Amino acid sequence: MTLLIAVFAAVIATAVWYVKPDAARHKVGLLVWMYWGAALMWLVDAVFEFIELKAAYFTPEPADMLNDAFLGLSVVALALVVWIVVLLVKDPDGRVRDALRRKK
Repeated sequence: MTLLIAVFAAVIATAVWYVKPDAARHKVGLLVWMYWGAALMWLVDAVFEFIELKAAYFTPEPADMLNDAFLGLSVVALALVVWIVVLLVKDPDGRVRDALRRKK
């Protein structure tokens, strides 16, 4: 389930990166790299788990699937938080800088 969630997030982020003209300025590429890295990590994990479990790999317990789904969603959320922090620090549109100047 973690692999599936990470791949969906990676495909969506890649599509946004490819379609949006200002995606490079907004650091969407960083999000794409994080999601594809997570997908690759879980692909390797799935291969090794399949080697260990054989056919039992394809019949997971519902509790294990739920835990994997929570883990996958947590990683997607964590990557979004990291991306937002980087975006706020880089401030490509100057919105944070303008907001801080207005407060003074």
